[in-house]
Formats: sequence, structure tokens, C-alpha cells
Amino acid sequence: MLHGGFHTGASYLTTPDGRAGWAGIFSQRGHPVYVPDWPGHGKSPALDNLACLSTQEVALAIGTLIEAVGPAIVFAHSAAGPIAWWLAEKFSSGVAAIVGIAPGPPANIQQILPEDAQSIEALRFDEEAGCPVYSSPESPVCVDLAFIRKFWANSPKFPIEAIDAYARTVVPESARILNERFNIGGTGLRLTQPTVVGNRPILVVTGEHDMRHPRSVDSALAAYLGADYLWLPDAGICDNGHMLMIEENSHEIAGLLSQWLSRKGF
Repeated sequence: MLHGGFHTGASYLTTPDGRAGWAGIFSQRGHPVYVPDWPGHGKSPALDNLACLSTQEVALAIGTLIEAVGPAIVFAHSAAGPIAWWLAEKFSSGVAAIVGIAPGPPANIQQILPEDAQSIEALRFDEEAGCPVYSSPESPVCVDLAFIRKFWANSPKFPIEAIDAYARTVVPESARILNERFNIGGTGLRLTQPTVVGNRPILVVTGEHDMRHPRSVDSALAAYLGADYLWLPDAGICDNGHMLMIEENSHEIAGLLSQWLSRKGF
């Protein structure tokens, strides 16, 4: 289970309001579960220059784990999306399936954004462009409570009474990874053989209040990869945002993912 940017594996271990996390839920359903922290994040060793950590470096580290424990069902949240698609191409035999939870796309289907802070600021709330932000490469990036409320704690299903506990799990992030996520300067992680990625079951799932993941964008991602797409309201699950694994109905969403895995033979 791969966390996204600014986060750690804590997202899967428990919810901020103390309920069981997806790691425990899927373990109880018979899946051995691994929840790694990206290099320089959480319990992984600190890095001297976190700001320069690249998406591919994270992917190579996760690839080492997959070689040791795979074939694996890879859960990939947010900025871990490009990592999962790349792993499915480069470590193909080790990735049995992918569950993308509001996953970022490969750079192949993203517009190239200018390396200019002013130009990116003008797109900050453009959902079709992914609400990009430009990160200065000099130092790791930190976010404040206002940012957390705007992008991650903005849905009716977010356990808002536990936002302080959640905010304590948010960590500094690599400026390079963030710029790559938005394909600023064409730096995003690309696939060389996208059809290889689709040679396995893939599910892309998103909620209706996720500003960076409107239905049009994530359904286009699913179509590009030949994946199944689940817009949660179509399954009767409404009012979710970006942090599906910790929101108040996280157990219901886990149930849908489990059903999909069972239909695919896992």
C-alpha cells in the first residue's frame, strides 16, 4: 500500500479518529499487507537532500520491495499513481494488479506546464489541470492547515474533529517530486510502453469532492490504461474527497475494493 505525497504509511494503518485502517482490514481478509514509507518519509531513513528526491528514485526503492515479496497487488494513492504505472512496466512480473486511489497519471497524458511560478499560480484552482502548484527546488515543501483543509480535508466525509491528529501525520515533501507530479517542465515520470501496464487488472477509484481528480480526468486516465473506473457516487457512496482510506466511510470503500479484487480472482 503506497502512500501519496506529504504522507506516510500511517494513512493505511489507522484513521485519525481511531478506526481500523485499510492495512488491517485487508490483512483480516487474508492478504499479507506491506505498508512502506517512501525514502526520506516517516520511518524510512532521513535524506540529506529531500528536496531533490525524484519520483523514479522512490519507484526504484519500492521495486526492490516488490522483487522481494511479489507478485503484489499495488494500492497507489495520489502521487504514488505515477510510481505504480512505472512499476507495472519496469517490474511487470511483480505487479499482479493495481488499485489506484485518486491516482496521479503518467506524464504521457499530462500537458507540459511551464517552469514559471506565476504561470502555475494562475492554474492553482484549475481542476482539469490538476490544481498545480510550483515548488521551489531549494528546499523541501511544507503545507499549513489551510492547505490541508482546502485539498485533503474538504469533503463532508472527512473526520474533521480529528483534523489535528491527521495534520500531525503530514510530512515535508520533495520539491522535485511535486513538480514532476504536475509535469512542470515536462519532468513527470513517463511510460515507454503504456500497453504493458494494462496487461493486468487495474482499478481507478475517485470521490466527488476531490479537486485534483474530477471525473473527466480520472475516467480518461482509466481509459488510457484500459482500467476499470469507479466513480464512488455511481456505487451509492457519496461525499468523499481525496483521503478515501481515512474518511468516515472508509470501511465501505474497502468493501468495494475487496469485491473488485474477488471478481478479478484475488
